[in-house]
Order: sequence, then structure tokens, then C-alpha cells
Amino acid sequence: MRYLGLDLGTKTLGIAISDKTNTISSPYTTLRFEAYEELVEELKKIVTEKDIGTFILGYPKNMNNTLGPAIERTESFKAILEKNFSLPIVLIDERLSTVEAENILISTDTKRKKRKKIIDSYAAAIILDTYLKRK
Repeated sequence: MRYLGLDLGTKTLGIAISDKTNTISSPYTTLRFEAYEELVEELKKIVTEKDIGTFILGYPKNMNNTLGPAIERTESFKAILEKNFSLPIVLIDERLSTVEAENILISTDTKRKKRKKIIDSYAAAIILDTYLKRK
């Protein structure tokens, strides 16, 4: 079973996937949405096709370790995942994951227009990689 890394934004969900040995994370895709419920069917397809056993969801704490409004969105999305899937959901501190993803993409000379489309899946890969390193 593989892990699925998730980076929830206000309009997009970045998705990353682990390899079969659960040691390497790779950006997978970015889904755009209006409401969280729209994501369920696409996630069900990915879970089935890729043999996903656990969700690794970014937990957006503030830099001073307090909880802000982004946490409420994450908790709402987590509740939808729990309602629609019988998989464990692990919350991982995601502070600076998007900044790190941006730096990686800039260092590889990825054009700004392309970066905007793929940055969330790279942030999800960083979140997933954080989990895999701890595990």
C-alpha cells in the first residue's frame, strides 16, 4: 500500500504519491475545486488505481505554532475524507512546504507559468516526504 500526500489550498489540492516501497515521494497532480465534496470522486479513483493505504494531509500551523483559519479548512476537509474513506489520515506540519517547493522549481529553471500549475503537487510531495523520513 502506498501513501497519498495532500496539500490543501483554498482552490486547489496538490497530490503526491509514494513509490511502492514507501521511501520516495513524487508530485502526482493538482486538482482544482469549488467545494471539497468535488474532490471525493477523483480521490476515490486515485486510491483504487494506486493502491493507497493512508492519506498524509498537510496541517497548516502558523509560524509561531498557533492554529489559524487554515486549520479550520483542513479539519473540514479531513472530516469529508473520514466520511468517504476508511483510510487512516495522518496530519503533518506543512509550514514552509510551498516556499520549499517554489525554491526547488526555481532552481530547476521552471517557468513561472508552469510553476503556478504544479507547485501544489510539489508541496504535497514535500509534506509526504516529511512523513516518510519520520517513519
